[in-house]
Amino acid sequence: VQLQASGGGLVQAGGSLRLSCAAASGRTFSTIHMGWFRQAPGSEREFVAAISGSGGSTYYTDSVKGRFTISRDNAKNMVYLQMNSLKSEDTGVYYCAARTWGAPRRRPDDYEYWGQGTLVTVSS
Repeated sequence: VQLQASGGGLVQAGGSLRLSCAAASGRTFSTIHMGWFRQAPGSEREFVAAISGSGGSTYYTDSVKGRFTISRDNAKNMVYLQMNSLKSEDTGVYYCAARTWGAPRRRPDDYEYWGQGTLVTVSS
């Protein structure tokens, strides 16, 4: 599975961004669970959101609930992260990741494939 994240940029606090992740895979995309993670400078990579292969189940870390929405379009092999009401603490490199078995997870080690990351900078 090859992943390409995009959509990052510089935004003021309170603004919005939409991240996209394009997936290329030899297997049916709807069988792949997807996650978004982020890594701030000097910090470990942390879970942001995940979505099941069918799109029927979504998961969020507490700090983004009500502000971020993860979604997917299996016909286009795409996953999105809509980020609203952005805060300075949302700054970091955002990565999309793929897990090809089991159920969506929150640990980075549970994901087998990773995109290259896209930088989100929120200015206060």
